[in-house]
This record gives sequence, structure tokens and C-alpha cells, in this order.
Amino acid sequence: MLGPVILAASRSDKMRRFVSAAPGTKQVVARFIAGETVEQVVPVVKEAVAKGLEVTLDVVGEDITTREQAAAARDAYLELIEQLAGLGLGTKAEMSVKLSMFGQSLEGGHELALANVRPVVEAAAAIGTTVTLDAEDHTTLDSMFAIHEELRKDFPQTGCVIQAYLFRTEDDARRLSQAGSRVRIVKGAYKEPASVAYQDKAEIDKAYVRVLKILMEGDGYPMIGSHDPRLIAITQELARSAGRKLDDYEFQMLYGIRGDEHVRLAAEGHRMRVYTAYGTDWYGYFMRRLAEKPANLLFFLRSMITKG
Repeated sequence: MLGPVILAASRSDKMRRFVSAAPGTKQVVARFIAGETVEQVVPVVKEAVAKGLEVTLDVVGEDITTREQAAAARDAYLELIEQLAGLGLGTKAEMSVKLSMFGQSLEGGHELALANVRPVVEAAAAIGTTVTLDAEDHTTLDSMFAIHEELRKDFPQTGCVIQAYLFRTEDDARRLSQAGSRVRIVKGAYKEPASVAYQDKAEIDKAYVRVLKILMEGDGYPMIGSHDPRLIAITQELARSAGRKLDDYEFQMLYGIRGDEHVRLAAEGHRMRVYTAYGTDWYGYFMRRLAEKPANLLFFLRSMITKG
């Protein structure tokens, strides 16, 4: 029940100031955010790869209000790619981007976001890796999917994300599960109205399995974003039924959550990619992590009390 409240707070400037100043915030943020600078995140990437893991890197930040900020977000990703180039990791280190960071919500935002993200996708391809377009709230998705389709004309490896709790997602999955496509499925972490999204956890889980089945039976490359042990087991069974080999799909989990499971799945031969966020504008990302799981919120509150 607290989830929707926390998601609403993620859009509040007053709550942003309060949480940022709270005594225990820094400790808890460090659990989910790998660092503030690209120099801090590179060692995290190296350590993950040394454990047999792969990563997708997210420069956090969503509240873009000017074209200059959108250009700065683009440049932050280009700086990241420059740092990754020297590591020679290829697709072991890819990137995830939110088009809101590239100016999608500004006037002329669709064209602006496409213009800003294209050089990032191009630079990623030049070092042998790729980019996945993250899904945001439902009002942004038509634009995101159109940009995804446009980018795939020149960079067919460009991935995208679909959210199981939205009513539209089964149709999106059928359209996207084509040869060469890369699709990450997640439950969804934005506050959405009952007119467009399931609100009950059990219904969301059922929808996730339906969408997952569509992706597994399709011709694309599914990326399973979940920490749920039951959904992981269902994924493995659906993959076997669909005749998929271990490298025909991958698991994705968040940095700082179920680290032992990351290593276990990789040791079993699965491709296991860790969604690794970094940067100074961490608030929106952090609040969604608290909303997803009560244990995360309790951990935060205990830290506030301890530090206080």
C-alpha cells in the first residue's frame, strides 16, 4: 500500500529536499547507486565482469527542463562510452537510457530526444556494444517505441523495455518479438492509473508470465528484469519449452539487490546482467527502488533512525 505513496513522493521537490538531507540517506543510496562519477563506476564494472557478470549502465537523472540539460545528459553518456572503449568489454557493458533525460518532455521533445540519443547509440555501436531504451510512464511510450523503431533501422541491436502491468503490453510484446529484437520485460515502477494498468500484484504477476511466454516463443532476444525467484524459475521452464539455449536470453537484476543470486545464475551458465545506475541526480531512481519492496523502505528508515 505504501508503494503508490512513495511513487507520488518521487515527484515532490519538498520530499526530494527532505530525503536528501535525511541522516541515513547517503548510506542507503550507496546500496543502489554505484557512484556519482564515471571514474567511480568503472571499477564497479570491472569487478562485475570479473565475477562473470555483465552490466547495463544508467546515468541517473530524469527532471530535464532545458535543452542544455538534455545535451549535458547526452554528453554524460558519450563520456561513459569513451571510458568503456578502453576496457574492450563489448556487449558485456551496455547502456540503458531514459528518453526523458534527452529532452523528450520539452517542446519538440520527440525530435529532440531522437537527435540526442542517436549519437549515443552510434558511439556505443562503434565500441561493439549497444543501448536499451528504458520505459517510463505510459504517456511517453508511443514516442519511445517510435524512436526505437527509427534507431533500429541503422542500429538493429538497439533494445527497449516493456512493462507487464500495462494493459497494452501483450500487444507490444507480439509486435516486438521479431528476429533480431532485444526486449527487456519488467513489472513496472511508475504510478499508473487503473485505466491503463493492473493495480493488483497478483494480476501484475500473471500479466508478466503471459508477456514472458510471448517473448520466449518469439524470434527475438528476451531480457528478464526480475528478482522474483518464482518468475526466474518460470523463465527457465518457458525457455526450455521454447527450445532456447542459455545464451538465447538473459536475466537482469538491479545493482545492490540479491547480489548472491547474480553470481549463482552466472555460475549456472546464464547470462546475468546487472542494471548499474550512477550519477548525482539519484532521487527519482532511488524512490522507485524504495517503492518496489517494503524491505528497502525499512532499511532506509532504520538507517535514518541509527544516524539520527
